[in-house]
Parts: sequence; C-alpha cells; structure tokens
Amino acid sequence: MFERILVPVDLGEVDIANRTLAVAEELADKHGARLDVLTVVPTYTMSIVGAAFPKDFAETTLEAVRARLKEMLDARPDGKVTVKGHVAHGTIYDEIMKAANALGSDLIVMASHRPELKDYLLGPNAARVVRHARQSVFVVRDLEKA
Repeated sequence: MFERILVPVDLGEVDIANRTLAVAEELADKHGARLDVLTVVPTYTMSIVGAAFPKDFAETTLEAVRARLKEMLDARPDGKVTVKGHVAHGTIYDEIMKAANALGSDLIVMASHRPELKDYLLGPNAARVVRHARQSVFVVRDLEKA
C-alpha cells in the first residue's frame, strides 16, 4: 500500500522525533516502504533579521543540521527499513509538502504536540500539512505532555 514514507522531524525534540520514527519504521516494515526523514531549517521571516547574521550563516547552519540529522539516524537501531535523511530550508509546512511531492511519498508520518485551546486540533504545521498535502497523513500525538 505504501512505498515511500516521509517523516518530518524537529531536531530540537529528539524524543518526539524518535517516537515518530518508530511508528514510521513499523509502517514501512509492514508495507515494504522506504523512509525519507526530513528536517527543515526555517527561513527568516523578515529581511532585517537576516541582515543581522553573518553572510555564510545559512549554509553553515544547514551543514550543522545535516550533521545532527545524520548523527540522530546513525544512533537508531539497525532495522529492515531503508532510511535516507534530507534537510530543507524554508517555511516548515511548505517544505514538508514540497519534499513529499518531489520524493514521490505516498504517506507523511509526523508528530503533533498535545493541542492547546489555541491550536484547536493540531499544531500549526501539522494542521497545514493535513489540510493541504496530496498524500495521506498519519499524525503521531505527543501525549507525554499534559
């Protein structure tokens, strides 16, 4: 049923990322799918903010994030599933949907924190992906936070 699964992760929330990856790995194993693990480095929302950083800050940051993602994936137990890491730079929900389309994903497995009143049902990135993605979206709740 699923051949290629995209798993967006937040490297600032490694425990949540690992729980989400475990769910995605189980699905991938069951369906014989491969996993693409994506993390997104957000862009500056205002050009004046970007001007305050050194000229090579974006590329240096992307390289550091690539290394952190590789380290996280290398630390996971070896499994039967093929896993490849990807790093994008831009608006988080847009980059998730762009990657899903470009990689030919047929399922997105992503985390969402326990909703607060202001979030209604899902966090802002998960909600946008659920509403706008062409792919099926499996949301893994972070029920650890109450």
